Amino acid sequence: MRFIAKTLYGLENVLTEELKELGAEDIKPANRAVLFSGDLELLYRVNYCSRCALSILVSVDDFRIRSKDDLYNRTLKIDWSSVLNPDSTFSVVTVVNSKLFVHTGYPGLIVKDAIADHFRKNTGRRPSVDTNDPDVMINLHISNDSVNLSIDSTVVPLFKRGYRKAQGAAPLNEVLTAGILKLSGWDGTSPLYDPMCGSGTILIEAGLMACHIPPGRSRPFFGFSRWKNYDVELFSKVKTVCDGRITGLNISISGGDISEQAVSQAIENINSAGLSGKITIELQDFKDAHGHGAGEYLVFNPPYGQRIKAEEIENLYRTIGSSLKHNFPGCKAWIITAGKEPIKNIGLKPKVKYALYNGSIECILAGYELYQGTRKLRAE
Repeated sequence: MRFIAKTLYGLENVLTEELKELGAEDIKPANRAVLFSGDLELLYRVNYCSRCALSILVSVDDFRIRSKDDLYNRTLKIDWSSVLNPDSTFSVVTVVNSKLFVHTGYPGLIVKDAIADHFRKNTGRRPSVDTNDPDVMINLHISNDSVNLSIDSTVVPLFKRGYRKAQGAAPLNEVLTAGILKLSGWDGTSPLYDPMCGSGTILIEAGLMACHIPPGRSRPFFGFSRWKNYDVELFSKVKTVCDGRITGLNISISGGDISEQAVSQAIENINSAGLSGKITIELQDFKDAHGHGAGEYLVFNPPYGQRIKAEEIENLYRTIGSSLKHNFPGCKAWIITAGKEPIKNIGLKPKVKYALYNGSIECILAGYELYQGTRKLRAE
């Protein structure tokens, strides 16, 4: 089987490494996606265990077309009976960039008609279209004359882990958060601190990683569970094996925030994620915080954009830079923020920077190594 793992811009490489660890083959990074091969068991395992994928598509067919008739005829020939039957419902989601079609929604109608006609021809009956809650979601991607038809095995995006009960003003996407932790080099064996924890996403994703808890463990639904060929016993086996690797937390993961509401929300989400008693949170202003020892990772998402007035951003980020320099010697700090100006105002030179997107906002993930004194003195 050929699969397409969709992800966020900038996370293609960390998703590639993750898929290798999960047993994928023929792995090929693409733009906001990673292509790979495997069997049904791998499909279930990636959906259950991937931290950096948004959804997993099963490729049905790739072909080229010259007209709308080509699209209809090729779709009609596909054997859809492995996942659909006449009693099933389906929908078609389209992404079209082609001069062959004036209206981007029209190719989706062609595919719907071809699938319906395929079943009518072979069974005398046809499945119904349901755009709200379909049994099977089919993806149609057309770029110029190139067509890919695939089936969404996830449907509800994988960043919806199922643990979030309380939400702050601008929470980080869970997939983006896991990607940030992997890009930082944090592997779950070093202490981690988020001094501006908000509703706790960074702390929770770190806790799940450190305890080897599958991110899909709290999810109530995967798209493949409605397929005709869904293997309940195989998925149960996958969950049992993956859950059997769960461990306790052997490091310190802690956070703080200046907002009482944020601290309360974070605690609620931490408990919902099954990490109660494993992560500590305190009400604290970052300027009063101090590191917990050399080798600790600071990973945080300071306010930016609509979350804070423009005139306050410069002072905030200068305070962040000063606190990092004086209060966290020997630590590694990773900050995600929008634009270059906030990074400049920190006043420290990043060791590395990555371009990422938080929703539609272009962001920079900057990594710092915090030395005691100057680098020159440290080298001597």
